[in-house]
Amino acid sequence: MITHFSQLQLQTVSIQGVKQFYHDQLRFPVVYESDVEIWFQPTESFTLSFTEAAEPLVPVHFAFEVPYSEFENAVHWLQSTGNITLLKWSDGRMIDDFETGKNVYFRDGDGNLLEIIAHHYITEGILPASGELKILYLREVGFPVDSVTDFRELLVELFNFSLDKVYENFTFAIGGTAHAVITSKKRKWIPIAMTALSPTMNIIFGTSSSDFMEEVKTKLTAKGIHHESTEVGQLHFRLNGYSFYLKLTNFPANMPALLNLPYSKLPKHS
Repeated sequence: MITHFSQLQLQTVSIQGVKQFYHDQLRFPVVYESDVEIWFQPTESFTLSFTEAAEPLVPVHFAFEVPYSEFENAVHWLQSTGNITLLKWSDGRMIDDFETGKNVYFRDGDGNLLEIIAHHYITEGILPASGELKILYLREVGFPVDSVTDFRELLVELFNFSLDKVYENFTFAIGGTAHAVITSKKRKWIPIAMTALSPTMNIIFGTSSSDFMEEVKTKLTAKGIHHESTEVGQLHFRLNGYSFYLKLTNFPANMPALLNLPYSKLPKHS
């Protein structure tokens, strides 16, 4: 099974700009830096990287999960920096309090839509809460597509993803802690009604099973989808114009169940 987002690779118009935002303001550790590339390590199991590109950018939506008990502290810390503006809903509120949790949104210098989200059902103390924001893991990455139905069915077929909030124009496709937010290009990103366009990005899914990786290879071949092994323990392919990697990692396969995620329950023993 897919266990988590291992890495998200994005483009930027300024390496120094993203360094000032993610390192100086959000306090993400820098683990690699060159004139044209920079890698941040928000958590032990996730890397956020940027490559400088001399071309127009399409904003990406992604969300970090934090412990429910730390959510208010995270929001207060974001506000205390003095440089980060939390986005408002049409009624003026900044925090959305929904049935299973809370969230807030803000943007970086490239216009990417970031979200801090917390769910009360997640068991705390299982994963370390990293940095000033107490991040547990990258929970969501947004995928604007022409056909939500076709893309979600493909992810289910290839990766055995579970589905939640299944609508014609919006769906969560879930593997472990990783939530692919599949949205129609005709549906705008909340809370500021930002047009959802297809960004250029590399999405690296983690798995702890080499057998699962072989299963994915077999399915890709059967569907005529080109794939290649870019290095030992890593598979690359493209779906709906998006660049995906599947990578062997040591992220525990039972971690999503230990966290009490709804679609990753531990099996009951008789």
